[in-house]
Amino acid sequence: MLRELFPNVVMEDLKVATNETLYMTGISVLGTLILGILLGLLLFMTDRKGILNRSLNFITATIVNVFRAIPFIILILLLFPFTDWLMGTIRGPKAALPALIIGAAPFYARLVEIALKEVDKGVIEAARAMGAKTRHIVFKVLLPESMPALISGLTVTAINLISFTAMAGAIGAGGLGDLAYRKGFQAWDFDVVFACTVLIVIIVFIFQFAGDILSKKIDKR
Repeated sequence: MLRELFPNVVMEDLKVATNETLYMTGISVLGTLILGILLGLLLFMTDRKGILNRSLNFITATIVNVFRAIPFIILILLLFPFTDWLMGTIRGPKAALPALIIGAAPFYARLVEIALKEVDKGVIEAARAMGAKTRHIVFKVLLPESMPALISGLTVTAINLISFTAMAGAIGAGGLGDLAYRKGFQAWDFDVVFACTVLIVIIVFIFQFAGDILSKKIDKR
């Protein structure tokens, strides 16, 4: 029956494309998590009532705002020279990683900043009063207290990244987006497009479900 519904779908191609999408999403989520938290902490700690010198706030906010403003498909093209220098190629799932991380990290950084601002200021002041150093406030107060919101924000960002991988596929990054465009749209085989879409939706549902479960498990309020 599946063969009748999807006559042009090659299971081996679908399997390879799914693995490439999962690879791009998994690695880029990890990179976005690290870079996004660093940028989010800088934004929070250098604002008007922050802990660190405010001179860094303008620079950090400018970088975040500029990269958030650039459409992802254009960002990939702009980063081609950097990607070629860093990864040695501009094609394939590996080459998509710099653009995915640089494209998603500023968005996650703003979510991190919002999560940190929701931490009870009394807890931070109490830590300061007890002589806690900046690193102690970050690792023992800010990050633990905001962890449920950080997980929820990462889930939203991961789902955005799945969409980004599909766009990256249109210019040769591989994955389900590439398969849908090259063997579905260009060959006018829309059963391939539909099969790729179903798989992307399933991956999104899995990420959302896992993120919701983890966030609820961590949230002790």
